[in-house]
Amino acid sequence: MPGYRALARDGEFRAVFVAHVVSVAGDQFARVALTVHVYDRTASAGLTALTYALTFLPDLIGGPLLSGLADRFARKEVMVAADLIRAALLLFMAVPRMPLWVLAALLVLVQFAGAPHGAARAALLPQILPDERYPLGQAVLSTVTQAAQVAGFLTGGALVAWLGPGPVLVADGVTFGVSAFLVGVFLLDRAAPRRPHVRAWSADLAGGARLVWGQRRLRALVALACVSGFYIVGEALAVPYAAQLGAGPAGVGLIFGAYAAGAAVGMLVVAHLGARLQLRLMPWLAIAACAVLVPAALRPGLAVSLGLFALSGAASAYHLVANTTFVRAVPDSSRGQAFGLAVTALRVSQGIGVALAGLAAETLAVHQVVAAAGALGVLAAGGAAISWWVTDASRSDGASRSDGSGRSGAASQSDGSSRSDEQDGRRRRYG
Repeated sequence: MPGYRALARDGEFRAVFVAHVVSVAGDQFARVALTVHVYDRTASAGLTALTYALTFLPDLIGGPLLSGLADRFARKEVMVAADLIRAALLLFMAVPRMPLWVLAALLVLVQFAGAPHGAARAALLPQILPDERYPLGQAVLSTVTQAAQVAGFLTGGALVAWLGPGPVLVADGVTFGVSAFLVGVFLLDRAAPRRPHVRAWSADLAGGARLVWGQRRLRALVALACVSGFYIVGEALAVPYAAQLGAGPAGVGLIFGAYAAGAAVGMLVVAHLGARLQLRLMPWLAIAACAVLVPAALRPGLAVSLGLFALSGAASAYHLVANTTFVRAVPDSSRGQAFGLAVTALRVSQGIGVALAGLAAETLAVHQVVAAAGALGVLAAGGAAISWWVTDASRSDGASRSDGSGRSGAASQSDGSSRSDEQDGRRRRYG
């Protein structure tokens, strides 16, 4: 099993790594800036949560319709174009005295541009890192994503308090420019997938949907991912939660950072577990990510609240296992579209959960809303876990009746794409 040094020697992975870290940190600057800005202008927990939800809901359209670009065009070009578009939009958002509805519209467009970028990166990573290095590379990216979020949230809260939202939005735009430069210069030029889609867009979308929703194992993985729509509520209501505790903008950054720090630690631990143990723990961690929020009903102070949020973030590390398992289970030629559809389900569940929590926070105390979301999340996670266990049991039964020739179509496609990725990796020269 290759280690971190093998990843560090790969010039393409280094570029993806640095580009991702700087853009994620910048995103957290913008997220803190926008939520604080809206709350300062409206004093409404509902509008603040809806603003946060706008970072997820556009995926309802952008995920299915735009993620397929990663299967039609060269993925490097898709990533660069998406970064440049987002940089330009964020500079517009930084214009002083921008009406709230214009800010919301620009935020939606930023999220639209992010859909093909994320799909292209997810589809490209197994080609950059051949078969045996891919899980470790995914773990590293996921872990540093959380670390960058911690730094971004903590720094973002302080920067917003010092400079105001406008300069912070400019900083986010600059990070996307840096990301576009790194990807454009240091990633190898690759053609579009070997069997590029030539069908109508609607036919591609329908094919991707059949691939994802037609297989019970993939459906169960998506259901587990969608549990995040419940435990994300504490993060979405960070501004009014901090205000309830008298913590101010710095408290907002601490709450955001607690989730991200917990997730970073959790992913480091999960990444070093065996593959079978990871799969066994995945559904239990989904349940735990919600269960630890239930004690918020007791209205704990800031320190205890941060501990609860950090534990929830640590348990959310199950997404690392779900993500890796999902991406490797679909063929390369449809990986972008399939990933986009899965992310659509994830983001929409998060957006709906955040929006409903914001509405509830207009009439109920914020800590009660967080606790209720945790309790409902335990029920949802339990249902998703049962779906996974049934699927896993069926898969095990099928394997025991044959010598392996009766594996599901998704598994065989994954094996084929993994071999192709490994051969591609052997031809590559590491930088």
